[in-house]
Amino acid sequence: MSDWNPLANDRHRPAPTVEPPSGPGKLRQRAEEAARSLERRNPLALSPEQAQRALHELRVHQIELEMQNEELRRTQVELNVSRARYFDLYDLAPVGYLTVSEEGLILEGNLTASTLLGVARGALVKRPLTRFVLPEDQDGYNRHRNQLFATGEPQTCELRMVKEDGSPFWVVLAASVARTADGEAHGRVLLSDCTERKRAEALLREKSEELRRAFDQIKTLRGIVPICMGCKKIRDDKGFWNQVEVYVRDHTEARFSHGLCPECFKKMDPASAGDHEGCGGKVP
Repeated sequence: MSDWNPLANDRHRPAPTVEPPSGPGKLRQRAEEAARSLERRNPLALSPEQAQRALHELRVHQIELEMQNEELRRTQVELNVSRARYFDLYDLAPVGYLTVSEEGLILEGNLTASTLLGVARGALVKRPLTRFVLPEDQDGYNRHRNQLFATGEPQTCELRMVKEDGSPFWVVLAASVARTADGEAHGRVLLSDCTERKRAEALLREKSEELRRAFDQIKTLRGIVPICMGCKKIRDDKGFWNQVEVYVRDHTEARFSHGLCPECFKKMDPASAGDHEGCGGKVP
């Protein structure tokens, strides 16, 4: 842009100094002052070429302002989009995010983290993260945090945390180190609730143990069972001799109902045995 000033009416009078505007209001005020100054001057003092040049400069300046205004509007729209994207990615994420100082104090947290811990988002700031770690798991967490800041390498562990109301829950805690503009180290902590998975694993272990015990019982019955040839008692794994029904009861879910076979019935009551021979030897 030319340095010619259309506000000067002769070569000997210096042009007024115009400071850069600091805002839309200031720009408007300076433009009005410049216009009034121009109106006070004698327009006949400008040659046609100078007037044409001044008009051109004013038009160029107007276009520049319009382009700057459009750029500001576009930048504002981009900022609004970025802010909305940040809100979606950070605050509404399905996992908890925390920023923790090297001393272990919470500096920032998203909505999911505050919901997991049962605390209002603003109440998380400046509170030690160990406040929300189950006492039995705090040593493990402290080792994890010390290793993180000592090596700078990402760390992952599973531990039990407690909400503000004292109810426990399991999380997968993953952390990495990030440095601020002034070189201060902060921990970026991700909390993922894994309580349901832990419950499912505990139930699976319980069922597996039950199944193992059942297989052990089946294996015992399928092996060689020491039985007395005379009284038919069975020796258990502790060396005691038990009745067959006792041994089977202790090693299976089977139960016995007692009765007499035809041969035993004849031995016990020979006189009435003939009355039942026509029934195939069955005892009523």
